[in-house]
Amino acid sequence: MLVHGLWDSPRLFRRLEQALAGRRAPLLLPHLPHGLGVRPLEDMASQLDLIITSSFGPDQPLDLLGFSMGGLIGRIWIQLLGGQRRTRRFFSVGSPQQGTLTAQPWPRWLLATVADMKLGSPLLRQLNGDLSTLQGIDCYSYYCRIDPLVVPSWRGVLPVGSVRALPVLSHQHLISKPQALGPIVADLLAP
Repeated sequence: MLVHGLWDSPRLFRRLEQALAGRRAPLLLPHLPHGLGVRPLEDMASQLDLIITSSFGPDQPLDLLGFSMGGLIGRIWIQLLGGQRRTRRFFSVGSPQQGTLTAQPWPRWLLATVADMKLGSPLLRQLNGDLSTLQGIDCYSYYCRIDPLVVPSWRGVLPVGSVRALPVLSHQHLISKPQALGPIVADLLAP
């Protein structure tokens, strides 16, 4: 399962798919429209739940990779919608798991999608307040030290699991450059 970020689409994962070269199948790349940033992350996580259930049934174990906002959507699905029962591994790539300063100016009534990613937002406090649902899941976080979207960049990691800074220069490079895709693909292909 590959979940895209804000103002992205499943096409974002084209290079990752090429790097995987069919060695991880089946891949599900749902499109989760955000309504230009007005749709709350929990709504998109509920849509993801419906897509997962209709594609894989209610019990099949899976690995989930979320890029940017997609990592938060995946985490909501895991922690709040019962996804922990069937998630083996969770890969968070450049996701503002602990919030980002770039979201601070935006009011919820205008851009709910962005407001959910504020430092200390009610959603992030809820997710970080009970980490027990992440226990038993292998969690991986990847970030770049120079990230204009997740500020400060070290907040772009899960509070549990392994953390790795990748040697790229921007947020989008985390999912497009060979220096980032190499370590991510190696972890995705590990048994």
